[in-house]
Amino acid sequence: MTGRILLSAPDVGELEEAYVVEALRSGWVAPAGPAVDAFEREVAARAGVAHAVAVSSGTAGLHLALLATGVGPGQAVLVPTLTFAATANAVAYTGADPVFVDCDPHTGNIDPALVAETLHELRAEGRTVGAVMPVDLFGTCADYNELIPLCDEFRVPLIEDAAESLGSSYRGRPAGSFGVAGVISFNGNKIMTTSGGGMLLSDNRALTERCRHLSTQARQPVPHYQHEEIGYNYRLSNLLAALGRAQLSRLDEMIARRRALRDAYAKVFASVDGVDLLGADDEANCWLTSIVVDPARAGWQASDLAQHLAGQNIETRPVFKPMHLQPVFAGARAVLSGASERLFDQGLTLPSGSVLTEHDRQRILETITEFLGRN
Repeated sequence: MTGRILLSAPDVGELEEAYVVEALRSGWVAPAGPAVDAFEREVAARAGVAHAVAVSSGTAGLHLALLATGVGPGQAVLVPTLTFAATANAVAYTGADPVFVDCDPHTGNIDPALVAETLHELRAEGRTVGAVMPVDLFGTCADYNELIPLCDEFRVPLIEDAAESLGSSYRGRPAGSFGVAGVISFNGNKIMTTSGGGMLLSDNRALTERCRHLSTQARQPVPHYQHEEIGYNYRLSNLLAALGRAQLSRLDEMIARRRALRDAYAKVFASVDGVDLLGADDEANCWLTSIVVDPARAGWQASDLAQHLAGQNIETRPVFKPMHLQPVFAGARAVLSGASERLFDQGLTLPSGSVLTEHDRQRILETITEFLGRN
């Protein structure tokens, strides 16, 4: 056993250093500058949208997208229960009520049939639905072929939480390009990183201009400081944008490494009864690879493998604890099938980073093989 293997460590090197040093020497160290402008253009082009706004986090992008679509107090926003807290928190920032919807057991993504059921229920109650906000879980896109017509039928905006899915696509269309807006995260553990940061994407110029205005403290375009509404300090630093530009140039290479590791996991578990890989298809970026273990068939639990890997200094993580089980959202409305709770109980996320060396990968695979040989 050697050093600790992390779940998804940042993959940065000399190219990123060169880009950041160049930006630093340019004198542009504030949340404005040529690297920010270029980064917005390049990410928009990659996602196939017309406009982009670089922001301080994916959470900030979600908050701005909700505000720009008119979401506010008294409204309901449909959110997957199987997601990171940021998705639901952004709804709470607006004063709206998150309504948690359970997932497809095969992908972990929001279940369109339950979305339809929930929209019908809320309409019958006279509730205003401000948005539906699906999440592309672990880099696998939600079922937009079902979700978009539903949102159109109910005249509800769709906002895509694409925090985890840059570089993925759905039926040939890039992640981040669905609905009125999509939001990407560049957090340190994501498919590519700016340390902290995010990007709001849209084909709607008015929406992106509104988000840009709100992200800069809602300052009016006059020589003195004038503010006619509450704004936010949500813009991305020029230095971090420079780091992002270097990362974006390497994105396909990093995705390829994650896909290769997922393929290796698939091979290891192919003959193991009761173990399946969660989600992911040929269009996914394979940000994180998770397995789902049926202990009745496998003879062991996901936590058993986690413990064995931890003994070899290899990090794993359970699949997200559903939002409807989180104390902070106790009492929130939830439409449930039990799928998310089963995935939380039986799922395990394995090391998936593109920075892993061949030695790291072999160490992980050999440790898993050793565990399987004992069980």
